[in-house]
Amino acid sequence: MGTMIALLLVLSTLAGCASDTLTDIKNAALPEETAGAAYFALTSEIHDGTVLDGDGVTELIDYSYEVPVLQAVRLDGTVVTEAENALESRQLEAAELFNAQFANWSGEALNAESSITAAAREYRSLQHSTPLEDVIFTEYMTSTAYIKGRIVSVSGVYENYAGGAHPNTMMLSWNFDLDTMQFFEPQLLEDGGGLHKAVQEELLRQTRAVAAERGIPPEELFWPDYESILADWSSYAVSFGEEGMTVAFSPYELACYAEGAQIFHLSYEWLAPLLSEQSRHSLGLSS
Repeated sequence: MGTMIALLLVLSTLAGCASDTLTDIKNAALPEETAGAAYFALTSEIHDGTVLDGDGVTELIDYSYEVPVLQAVRLDGTVVTEAENALESRQLEAAELFNAQFANWSGEALNAESSITAAAREYRSLQHSTPLEDVIFTEYMTSTAYIKGRIVSVSGVYENYAGGAHPNTMMLSWNFDLDTMQFFEPQLLEDGGGLHKAVQEELLRQTRAVAAERGIPPEELFWPDYESILADWSSYAVSFGEEGMTVAFSPYELACYAEGAQIFHLSYEWLAPLLSEQSRHSLGLSS
């Protein structure tokens, strides 16, 4: 059991936070007066492979990571690889900073000498001395990326399996401001407008409505301390799409595993009055 817990702790370090998922490809236009590069574009890359033990034959880990890739693109459709002016230089820098966030999802960390591989090797050795099932460890991450205004938002699902009844699943998110060229936490969108409290109350309303539809108290559908969990919503997976903001809780975070991930949607129409003027501008919500 100690080996299993250690392995899960090691696997979780990859998540800055399973099958293929389509990636939304959207563009973000730049001011009309700019020349050279004209917009950012999103694509995706899949890094997959198998980690073998030292014998070069035994399979220890099977992995597949789908990661977003941000590119600066000129009006003629060519991708900027070398900047030709100040604007392109800034766009290229923004793209590089964004893409660097996902460097750990290349699979290179899963080499023969890594701590993850060592844990998988130890567990496999344990299998040979007990009636445990013969398991190849799996690591999967799928993602969906979207550009809303000047914000690049990524939602991901990370899944690993190390034997047992089911895989472990974690909902992930990353939000990047193209103007500041920084990743940010969703609470920074607030400017004294009561965003955090309002979202908390809306999540409470939605959870209670779901429980009411099932005809049971929310404390029976969700964990007894679900209210305090929802109060910390900004620490979970928050992303932005075409229609609004999504707050996602992984299995086990808000309810038992059988209930799956708990995902809540809040429209921009509802959200906009609670945001700062700058945040509405960043999300393309201001007139």
